[in-house]
Amino acid sequence: MNRRMAVGLSAAIVALLLSACGTPPPPSRFPPSASDLVLLKSTRLCDRKTDFLQRVQSLSPRREAWGSGEEVRIAASRSESGAEESYFFDEDGVLVGALFAFPSGRSLKPNPVLRQTLSELKPAVEFYLNVAQLAERTNLDPSTMYETGDEKSTTRYIVLGGADTPTLLLASFSVDPYAALLSPYRKEFLSRIERGDKTKGGPRSGGPGIEDTESFPALQQFARGQTAHLSYCGSRNYDIAAAAYEKAIKRGFSNKTWLAEAHHKLGLALQGKGRLEQAKAEMQQSLTVRPNTPEVLNNLGTVYKQLGDGDQARAAFEKSVSLRPNYPLARYNLAEAYESVNAKLAISEYETYLALVEGVPEEAERAVRARQRVNELSR
Repeated sequence: MNRRMAVGLSAAIVALLLSACGTPPPPSRFPPSASDLVLLKSTRLCDRKTDFLQRVQSLSPRREAWGSGEEVRIAASRSESGAEESYFFDEDGVLVGALFAFPSGRSLKPNPVLRQTLSELKPAVEFYLNVAQLAERTNLDPSTMYETGDEKSTTRYIVLGGADTPTLLLASFSVDPYAALLSPYRKEFLSRIERGDKTKGGPRSGGPGIEDTESFPALQQFARGQTAHLSYCGSRNYDIAAAAYEKAIKRGFSNKTWLAEAHHKLGLALQGKGRLEQAKAEMQQSLTVRPNTPEVLNNLGTVYKQLGDGDQARAAFEKSVSLRPNYPLARYNLAEAYESVNAKLAISEYETYLALVEGVPEEAERAVRARQRVNELSR
C-alpha cells in the first residue's frame, strides 16, 4: 500500500511516497549495520543526561522540551559531525534517541563501509526529492530511507541518489521502543527536515492516511514503559514501566490496538510487581478493548495460575491455542495446566509444543523440560 507525503529539506521539498515494503529474510538474524561514518562520538544510547551535558557544555547546546522529556540541540557550526545534532532524553534522564541532519547533504563517497551496508539493505521507505531552487523542474530525484540496527536499537539513514553516489540527508539512532517517534510518518519528525519555500518546487503530494496521528504523549509514555519493562537501558524496572503505561493510557490512544496493548503491558508490569489482582483486571480490560488476542489470553492464564485458579487458567490457555494453534508458549502452558487433571492431554500438548519448537534455539531449555515431563507422565 503506497502512501504519499511531502517534506522540504534545506531549499528543497521532499515528496515522500511511503511504501510498506516487506523485508526478505536476511542472511543473518539482523540486517547489516556496519558503518565507517561515526556520528555518536561523544555519547551512546542509554547514557545519562547529566554526564552528556558535562561533555558538551563547551558546544553551547540548546535545551528544549520534548514531550515529557528533553531535547538537547547542537548547531552544525559547533558539532564535530558537521550535522545539526539533536539528542532526546526521556523524563528519567536517559538518552533514548539521536538525530543528525545534514541540510546541504553529505556525500558518502569517502565511506565505503556504509555504502556497502546500504547496498545490502532493502529500502524501508522510498522518497522523491523535488529541488525548490529549480522551480521549473518537473522530474523528481529518488531518495530512500534505510533501516538497520541490533537487538535493542534502530538506525535509520535517509539518502539521496543511487548506490554509486549516495548523499546523506539524515541519520537517526534510537532505542527500539522510541523508533516510532523518529519516523517519517510523524509530523514531529518531518518538521525537523522541513525547510525552504514550500510554495516552490512544484506541487506537493498529500492525501488521507499519510501521517501517524496517534497521540505523541501517549506513544512517548508507552515507549518509556517498554524501555523500562524490557531492560533496554539497564535492569528491568517494573515501577517505572507501570507508571509509564498508566500515563500512556491516561494520555489517550485513538487506536484500539494501542490502547489494548497498553492495558496488556500494564498488566504484565503489575504482575512483575506482584500485584496480581490488578494485573488480572488490566489484562481483562485489554481483552474488552480488543477481544480474542492470543498473547493476552496466554498471559492472563499465567496470572490466573499464580492466583491459584487452575480452571480459569486452563480456559485462558485453551482459548489462546484455539485462536493460534501454532503458539508454542501457550501450548506449553496448557500442557502444564493439564497435568493435574488429565495426563494424556498434558502429554499431547507437550508433544505438540515440541513439534512447534524443533530447531528453535531460544526454546531449547523449555524443550528439555517438556521432554522430561513427557517421560515422567508416560510411566
